[in-house]
Amino acid sequence: MRLILGLGNPGEEYRDTRHNVGFRVVEELARRWQIPCDRLECNSLVGRLAAGEGSGAPPADSSDILLARPQTYMNRSGYAARCFVESHEIEPSAVLVVYDEINLPLGKLRLRRAGSPAGHRGLESVIENLRTAEVPRLRLGVAQEEKVAGEDLAGFVLAPFAADERETAEEMIRRAADACEAWVREGVDAAMGRFNG
Repeated sequence: MRLILGLGNPGEEYRDTRHNVGFRVVEELARRWQIPCDRLECNSLVGRLAAGEGSGAPPADSSDILLARPQTYMNRSGYAARCFVESHEIEPSAVLVVYDEINLPLGKLRLRRAGSPAGHRGLESVIENLRTAEVPRLRLGVAQEEKVAGEDLAGFVLAPFAADERETAEEMIRRAADACEAWVREGVDAAMGRFNG
């Protein structure tokens, strides 16, 4: 079993914000694989792709894949991660956390096999609840090139993309879904080589 955990905040008012790009990637994967992602489990909206099934799904090993969007707020995402890991006996190395990154310019992707949360409250919660930093993560850059020093970061990430950023954001979400598929098919190292640039 593998888990792709997209981070965000529940509620329609947050749907198109920078903070919810993790949710959007999971939604894109569910669309591609033509699986519903609306079953409630571990306080998350979940879809399950059985190994070898699903139209448009990436060829993978014999692992099932769970797609999940925790319905807690961002800084409590780790509770869902722990619930999935415990109930499905998933190794933390088989969990890919997908989330927004304020320290990367809009459109950039960074895939890592482990590391610190670097101030991201959602990943911090995941690491704390799983009791390990050895959790693969895919960061999606949401920063503007000219960010004002001391800007209210919470307000920034909870705001929608500007009109002139939307096309770049949509392309980034598609590329992030491609990176998730590469992680499933080829593993984290190969996916890092292709998408960290």
